[in-house]
Amino acid sequence: MFINKKIIRAKFIRRPNRFQGYVLIDGNETLVHVPNTGRCKEILIPGATVVLREENNPLRKTKYDLIGAYKGQKFINIDSQIPNKVVEEALIHGKIEGLKEYTMVEREKTFGNSRFDFRLRNEADEEYYLEVKGVTLEENGETRFPDAPTERGRKHLLELIEVKNQGKGAGVLFLIQMEDVSYFTPNDDMDKAFGDALRLAYKNGVNIFAYDCSVGEDFITLKDRVSIRL
Repeated sequence: MFINKKIIRAKFIRRPNRFQGYVLIDGNETLVHVPNTGRCKEILIPGATVVLREENNPLRKTKYDLIGAYKGQKFINIDSQIPNKVVEEALIHGKIEGLKEYTMVEREKTFGNSRFDFRLRNEADEEYYLEVKGVTLEENGETRFPDAPTERGRKHLLELIEVKNQGKGAGVLFLIQMEDVSYFTPNDDMDKAFGDALRLAYKNGVNIFAYDCSVGEDFITLKDRVSIRL
């Protein structure tokens, strides 16, 4: 997918809270929106080159969204709204191994007490529920999720087990919002309960996918399947 809005670069200064950041644009300190509730501490460091998407909505307090940053030479997209869009595009075009038979793609569907990112159906009207998690944490080719504790994420995994127990398909896809990575693993140091739930889900037949992306300042699309270490 392409980002059809104006993109500019800036220098990161600081992040006073989860949703706000200050950047330097043409020598002026400017408040921007950060569309990511994760910590991103290894990405959003003072002096880092960041990428902004211009919004120009008169109802907003900020003109720009901070959608990505350079970590050395590696560009990482951090927009938490992007993963579902990328995965939806990939599902429609049959690019995800193991899910190509599901040609009907619906967003934000409820099962029991839970709302999942996607409900898929095939020609036999069999259902498959898919949850998507965006991954931005990387170190020496190792990518991890989460970068902050996520009780909501753990509950999603347990609920996917229930989906599977009721005879339907269930999976979680970790979309790594960068290129050139080695493997994915749960971040037990940050949230052991999430890692335990992921391993339990796998043992109960929930599919676990990890894909990296072809990514640039104004585009991002699903690329290759990445190995998983549980």
